[in-house]
Amino acid sequence: MVRLPLTPAQLEAGRRLGAALRAARGDRDLVDVAASAGISPETLRKIESGRLPTPAFGTVVALSRTLDIPLEELADIWQPSVAHRPAS
Repeated sequence: MVRLPLTPAQLEAGRRLGAALRAARGDRDLVDVAASAGISPETLRKIESGRLPTPAFGTVVALSRTLDIPLEELADIWQPSVAHRPAS
């Protein structure tokens, strides 16, 4: 199966998700957070920088738990509801 290229909206969503995770990590060491989530530090770097805009669901769940962010909050960051979307 061929994966379609990500849309600009998906890429932007990945940047928002990465920024939110980076902010939640704060001063915590990236390597420690990655280890706690069961992912590689490079994967966490890629997510935080937006270079991995659509991480696997299990990865998002693990980061949600590790960083104590409700999964619903991360979902709203990645795909804001219509009420929270900026006006076009």
